[in-house]
Amino acid sequence: MRPTIVLVMAPALTVDLFDDSLLDRLRGVGELPDAVPLARFDDPRADDLLARADVLLTSWGCPLLDDAALSLAPRLRLVAHAAGTVKQHVTPACFARGLLVTSAAAANALPVAEYTVAAILFANKKLFRLRERYREVRGFRYWPNETPGLGNYGKVVGIVGASHIGRRVLELLRPFDLQRLLYDPFVDATSARTLGAEKVELDVLLARSDVVSLHAPSLPETRHMIDGRRLALLRDGATLVNTARGALIDAVALERELVSGRLDAVIDTTEPEILPANSPLYDLPNVFLTPHVAGSLGSETRRMAEMAVAEIERFARGEPLRHAVAAIDLARVA
Repeated sequence: MRPTIVLVMAPALTVDLFDDSLLDRLRGVGELPDAVPLARFDDPRADDLLARADVLLTSWGCPLLDDAALSLAPRLRLVAHAAGTVKQHVTPACFARGLLVTSAAAANALPVAEYTVAAILFANKKLFRLRERYREVRGFRYWPNETPGLGNYGKVVGIVGASHIGRRVLELLRPFDLQRLLYDPFVDATSARTLGAEKVELDVLLARSDVVSLHAPSLPETRHMIDGRRLALLRDGATLVNTARGALIDAVALERELVSGRLDAVIDTTEPEILPANSPLYDLPNVFLTPHVAGSLGSETRRMAEMAVAEIERFARGEPLRHAVAAIDLARVA
């Protein structure tokens, strides 16, 4: 029996997600009664579409799938998410119903990892500071004197969190002459070596690293895991890279360190998500600040859509899903 597939997402946030070829793949595997996504469950189309749905193909902006929403979808068997985290819409009620849940987090991990690796290599070359210094002098200097510690050879990179992204970063760093440290309480020393890193405790990682990159989930127990005491462990001139969540860092303590000029930072995620207009981080020469763009954007979102469609195809063929999310994962994913 061909499953009925209903799209649930915010069209304004997902304009690049699906092209005609992907919609045709969906029509090839199941029934697609409406190619225009639902953005709200009070949409006049919602009752009819949800009543018919065997599969919800979700993405950014999907409303909460709580008991009330699920009661409208008695046939529902699969929630396939064409984005990263499912924590914004998947609830325990989904697993209590026995629904299958899958996520394209592995696809979203790649652009974040690419951004991170670029940031690490640029940071060790001191390019962020050198760009500003070159603008000032507009002439020749012996640049290693301007930025002591310049260069990637033999530098120490600390990865905090062996998440999808953290693992992909370690994989992409293998060709470079860098020492790699890993902190993750759920990874043992043997597994860390398999990933190409040395397992260490967080304080040790911070003290030894030239660049520290955060890839831990945002959970109550990880909130402000990088606090003032731990920021002080970073050596002078070290770089902190955050493409994870702003809540991992004590923002007040970080701002104090960055304003002092002791540390550098590449920051894609902040707390709050959009900094106030008077934040000094916008103007500091030792801060490279971007507006949460490391993850999939533009053409990169197509990779996530393709992964979600492939999962629906496996489901329709009765094959195991490759990117299933279990109930236990909700408590520890980003």
